[in-house]
Formats: sequence, C-alpha cells, structure tokens
Amino acid sequence: MPSPPSIESLISQLSAHGVVLPAGPVLVDGYGDSPELSEELLGLVKSGRKRAGTGLLWAYESDGEVVAKAGDIEIVLDHLHRPALVTRIVSSEVIPFNEVTAEYAAIEGEGDGSLEYWRRGHWNFFSRECKRIGRQPVKTMPVICCIFEVLHVLPAPSEA
Repeated sequence: MPSPPSIESLISQLSAHGVVLPAGPVLVDGYGDSPELSEELLGLVKSGRKRAGTGLLWAYESDGEVVAKAGDIEIVLDHLHRPALVTRIVSSEVIPFNEVTAEYAAIEGEGDGSLEYWRRGHWNFFSRECKRIGRQPVKTMPVICCIFEVLHVLPAPSEA
C-alpha cells in the first residue's frame, strides 16, 4: 500500500484534472478502515446519499490529526491514497457518541439511514479504532460529527 501523498502533490493531481481548490485550509481525509468500507462510503457520497462523516476524537488525538472545522476544504482519498472527492465542511461538532441524533444519522446516509443502524455500525468501527489506539469504547466517547458539501467528484483511474 503506498504512503499518503503530500497536500502539495494532491493539489497538483487535482489541478491536472482541472480542479482548483477554493481558498481556505486544506485537509486530507479517507473513509473507513478497509478497502471495502472505503469504496462503500465513497459510493454513498458520490450517489448523493451521504453528506456527513463521523470520526473518533480519541483516534484523531492519538494520530496527531487536525479536526476539521466549518469552512475547511477536504481532499478525500480512496483506499489507495488517490484523490476521490473534494468537500467543504459545513459544520463540525464534537459530542458524546450516545448523543448523536436520528437527524444526523439520516444525513450520514449509511444503511437504512436510521439511528439504530448508525449506532451499530459506528460502535463496531469505533471499537476497532479504540483497540488500535489502546482505549476502551464507551457510550460517551467523543465523536466528531461533520456535515459536508461535495465540491468535486474525481473520476476513478479507470475512468480517467
């Protein structure tokens, strides 16, 4: 698996596709912890169904990653570290896992869009993240709830 490219390299790749990023801080992100989950989540975004993403604050802190805030531009990578999307964060809020609302779960658009589905899927994902960073999952663990708008969808390499 290749290592993640630098922001400068990604901006250059985007430019080659005619994509110019708007002014503002630029972050790099990826979805999921497996190639299958990454592809599934990117597909939901590309279909227009998924307009939010949730991360575990503890994992961001452990990995030294910046938490996105409203107005930030994100270059979203696929599982092979290739740019797949460019998004702008509309809102970002850190809340306890057990306080995520049904409205937010519906915006995140995974599964049947229900809060029950969201909790089950995210508990499993955050449990894997907790294990990776040496923490125990708890119902009040802090999660980062980001709503975004899609600015650009990049063609898959086979479509380029």
